Amino acid sequence: MSKVKITGEHLTLEELVRVAREGVEVVISDDAVERVKESRKIIDDIVESEKVIYGVTTGFGSLCNVHISKEDCAQLQENLIRTHSCGFGPAFDEPTTRAIMLIRANSLLKGYSGIQLLTLTTLVDMLNKGVVPMIPEKGSLGASGDLAPLSHMVLPMLGLGHAYFKGELMSGKEAMAKAGIDTIELGAKEGLALINGTTVLTAVGALAAYDAIELLKLNDIAAALSVEAHRGIIDAFDPRIHVIRAHAGQIATAANLLKLLEGSTYTTHQGEIRTQDAYSLRCAPQIHGASKDAIAFVKQKVEVEMNSVTDNPIVTLEGDVISGGNFHGEPMALAFDYLGIGAAEIANVSERRIERLINNQLSDFPSFLVKHPGLNSGFMITQYAAAALVSENKVLAHPASVDSIPSCENQEDLVSMGTIAARKARDIVENSRRVVATEILAACQAIDFRKEENRTLGKGTQAAYDAVRAKLSFIENDMDIEIYDELEKITELLKDGSILSKVEALVELNIQ
Repeated sequence: MSKVKITGEHLTLEELVRVAREGVEVVISDDAVERVKESRKIIDDIVESEKVIYGVTTGFGSLCNVHISKEDCAQLQENLIRTHSCGFGPAFDEPTTRAIMLIRANSLLKGYSGIQLLTLTTLVDMLNKGVVPMIPEKGSLGASGDLAPLSHMVLPMLGLGHAYFKGELMSGKEAMAKAGIDTIELGAKEGLALINGTTVLTAVGALAAYDAIELLKLNDIAAALSVEAHRGIIDAFDPRIHVIRAHAGQIATAANLLKLLEGSTYTTHQGEIRTQDAYSLRCAPQIHGASKDAIAFVKQKVEVEMNSVTDNPIVTLEGDVISGGNFHGEPMALAFDYLGIGAAEIANVSERRIERLINNQLSDFPSFLVKHPGLNSGFMITQYAAAALVSENKVLAHPASVDSIPSCENQEDLVSMGTIAARKARDIVENSRRVVATEILAACQAIDFRKEENRTLGKGTQAAYDAVRAKLSFIENDMDIEIYDELEKITELLKDGSILSKVEALVELNIQ
């Protein structure tokens, strides 16, 4: 498995996922090492001269006018970590925390933060040797950066706090010792360099964006299966309709559906059975496409932010140290609110197609997709559960970025709430995946009711159907199953890539 080299400039979303979820090793670029050393020398010279620089020889936030002597500069940084690590709630999972560590290391490598090389290599060693700090999810305003959660990231580096090692939670000191990594003492500015940035919100939102991209493709697969189940009209996906509106996501969706349905004898043409299909089928390119455009925008913003300097103050190449506001999460807060809205719409349209599949008044299938409704309830309550998730998503999709509470004696008078936006977007993606999984299972059940017609599924939908049926069987009656188990199995097929990989081996699916 190839390593990921970080330079501060070119980290991609796909590389982030490989490191976070697959444990790929990280190496530091030699050129970046020299930038880090040069930046650190500037900070050392400032401390020696006792020049007044925010966060180096002054206190933090509204305490920026309190001078700190050079003898206390290092203690100031440890105090910062100890007092700012006040997160709350469940810990981020290990892949998310690994993503946080990688993004922070990549940002520091750009050479504008004044960190010591040893501190940076210690963070990368932790990533490579499996020391994963315990970081509570809640407690960040998204400006000045993700102060509280990032402080929890730093604690084990100092032999403090808690961390996971080989999946076991222990003290940070013990985790570092078991991994064979020496703890460190922070020098001037280093605590601030490590925690003053948008790293946590970017990591959470980046992983959610990656999952949303996969879910967009799965939603096209679900729609194609539903089209076949209903013997839907394929004319609505004719490219001549979509090029004259010219939205990239819409055009991509129509093309995906045609590729998935290639060779299908389930699909029909307008007037053959009916003149038009309902919106959730006919307008899939327009509806899915809008989410694709939103999430493509978010991916672009994520990759900019992952390769940006987001702490304060900045050590310039010319040797100046300038206070600014790159830690402010507003650019990503808006993007992650948009991500949440785009992902919520995935579930909205999928749930409407579930209803059409199980409702005998809207289809020619038996009620709730079971052979003997009445004695059997079949898929009845799966739609209830999907509707509940869709409704929850609508609450979660309320934007976090329009909110603000002043902090730090009103010095920080407008904050982004970007970490809340990212966490909400993550939860919406998770909910939406379950809804799409339910639709795929229901569509395969519906298709099986048409088996006696001896029709052929499309090139892509056949692969999806086969992937489902390799793990889950047609549901004859309620006594054969516990529906929760069936839904868990189909959801796992979406999460582990089983369905998407089988389809994409035959059909290329795009979001733009």
